[in-house]
Amino acid sequence: MMWRHKVLTSVTTLMVAAAGLVAVHAPAASAAPLDLANARLQVKDNAAYLKANVQGLDDALPNVGVGDIMAEANRTGTVRSGSACNSAAVVDADRDPSKPAVSVTKSFCWQDDPTGEDDRNTKNWFPQGVTTVADAQADQKWGDSNQPVLVSWYFAGAAPAGNDQKGVRVSFIDPGTGEYRHVLLAHPYENSSGNASYTSLRDDQTAGKGDSLHAGGITWYGNFLYVADTSHGLRVFDMRHIYDLKAAGDKGNVTDQGKVGRIDGVFYGYGYRYVMPEVTVWEHAGSGGTACTDSAGPLRFSYTSLDRSGTDSLLAGEYCDGYTKGRVASWDIADATSGGEQRTSGYWDAKSLHTLSVPNVNGATRFSGRWYVSQTHGDNEAGQDDLSELFKMKPVTSATGALTKDSVQPGAIGAEALSHWPFGTEDTPSLGTIWTASEHPNRRMVYATLPQ
Repeated sequence: MMWRHKVLTSVTTLMVAAAGLVAVHAPAASAAPLDLANARLQVKDNAAYLKANVQGLDDALPNVGVGDIMAEANRTGTVRSGSACNSAAVVDADRDPSKPAVSVTKSFCWQDDPTGEDDRNTKNWFPQGVTTVADAQADQKWGDSNQPVLVSWYFAGAAPAGNDQKGVRVSFIDPGTGEYRHVLLAHPYENSSGNASYTSLRDDQTAGKGDSLHAGGITWYGNFLYVADTSHGLRVFDMRHIYDLKAAGDKGNVTDQGKVGRIDGVFYGYGYRYVMPEVTVWEHAGSGGTACTDSAGPLRFSYTSLDRSGTDSLLAGEYCDGYTKGRVASWDIADATSGGEQRTSGYWDAKSLHTLSVPNVNGATRFSGRWYVSQTHGDNEAGQDDLSELFKMKPVTSATGALTKDSVQPGAIGAEALSHWPFGTEDTPSLGTIWTASEHPNRRMVYATLPQ
């Protein structure tokens, strides 16, 4: 989330006393029982339409894989082991030196080039979600040796003429070398000429409407990339459908940063070489109620991650500010990936739904029945950013109920979604590290931390 404020608000009752006005928080309404039905998903009814247009793009453009993107990395960041590559990300103005420091086992910082592509400081794009090859594959490798870390960004910059939002891009990072490349995510559609085209990702894909999709969380599992769609559910992308506009020759343009899609027979991607279209969508199956309230209602998808400590599970939860704590849920991910390359129908039932004991949660993950959640504080009263906090919750075995805090440790300023990288073996994994990305310009960093 961008520029969240530390000052929280709630409904208050003002009582007039002899000493003056006294603010008293009104009692919270009784929370409705947690209902797994509020986290049930279904394949959106446009799935067949998406599939047909992806097939049309396959016929028109050359397809490449993750290994090709990694081999063609065109930007270089900084990698550190055992320390922060950006000290500004882990020190705030109110920091008490007697308190524990932010634990950093490995860090990556974006390219910093004031004369060119300055991902470290740009205010046009903000990093949000993170996932790794440890989510994608139990053996933690893609191909023979690639071990990518992926980070999603949403566009918040100046509008190019005719395209007021550039949507979402995903960075494919080599955490060993610091080399990386951005891939533009896209929504496929049929243009007025009856040909397959694509446009940027919006929170409303109606032509000419919607802001850039926030993409607050991403999870890579097998060939599929799940992207959080805050108000609706999960957009799904497929690593087997990534298009190389440079290899398309005269049919592709990789220099024009103001155009996207198929225009007069030429494919554009805002200057990006690679474009990956969504292949299906999982959306709320129910209706009624409102996220981030005490009433039961569809879950808000603010972030997502993966749990490999038992039955592989996709996790998601909602960011709620103020005194509302929000919820987290889980689904057996095999239920979403079975039944063919690209689902065009079906339901996906949640296996757990819990309430959080802290607000302002930007990320959550789980291992062996314990949830880990990241809470951000935004700007303090002096206009400076505060460190986030990583909470370890007490173990839970029930499918529903409240999560309670067990311990806490500091995290980077503006920490976003979480991704768990287990250690040990596939059969007997141990806790390992948790990856996250911090979003603020000048204080950005992608790093792994050891949970306490």
